[in-house]
Amino acid sequence: MSITHESELEGMKKISEAVAITLSKMRAYAQPGMSTKELDEFGGAILTAFGARSAPLLTYGFPGWTCISTNNEVAHGIPSEHKILKEGDLVNIDVSAELGGFWSDNGGSFVLGSDTQKHGHLVESSKDILYKAISNIRGGIRISEIGHLIEKEAKKAGLTVIRNLVGHGVGRSLHEAPNEIPCYYDRFNRTRFKKNSVVAIETFISTGAKYAVEKGDGWTYITNDGSFVAQHEHTIVVTDDVPMILTADNGIWN
Repeated sequence: MSITHESELEGMKKISEAVAITLSKMRAYAQPGMSTKELDEFGGAILTAFGARSAPLLTYGFPGWTCISTNNEVAHGIPSEHKILKEGDLVNIDVSAELGGFWSDNGGSFVLGSDTQKHGHLVESSKDILYKAISNIRGGIRISEIGHLIEKEAKKAGLTVIRNLVGHGVGRSLHEAPNEIPCYYDRFNRTRFKKNSVVAIETFISTGAKYAVEKGDGWTYITNDGSFVAQHEHTIVVTDDVPMILTADNGIWN
């Protein structure tokens, strides 16, 4: 969407606060021995307290309030009472929701407890690359330039990017134009970021794989080579200067 009235900005701020705080509290609540379903229900209670509705549940009938992926899962992991979190797990939580006709999306990967599996470099690289990408977005900048920056920074860190999972426009629905904001340089994509537009910018940084594949449950994406992926995401408003980060309360850069 494009922000044209102050009321629209206020609506986006409210839903963005809801998803950001939900993500922050879920990250703090997660602990070894807990099922991902318990963690999801904790997040669902927070969204409900805000008056917000889960976007994946509302839009796609997703079997959970939030998407929780672990280890070799890349995205859209289904919360389950049988999936028990363990010390050192690579965990990704993606929280998106609707409130008052406005939609917002954010996510973040983290290591649960001690970094026994040495995922720290991957997670920190993903966060740093997202920061650099957002810092360079302005109205008029080509989407492909930001993809090029993400891909280049990943390579510097000895990592790769997932090419078939992308950022997107958001605001009046969960996914809207621009439909694809990839993590790589697409020379055929000549679309430019527009001032006052709302977009969800996300990194999918990998230790090896360049594509995610469906696990077979109808939702979850995984790597097929045993590599790991970290994702971080903010919903922003594009300006002529540094973007307005609507989901800053999620604390993924803290």
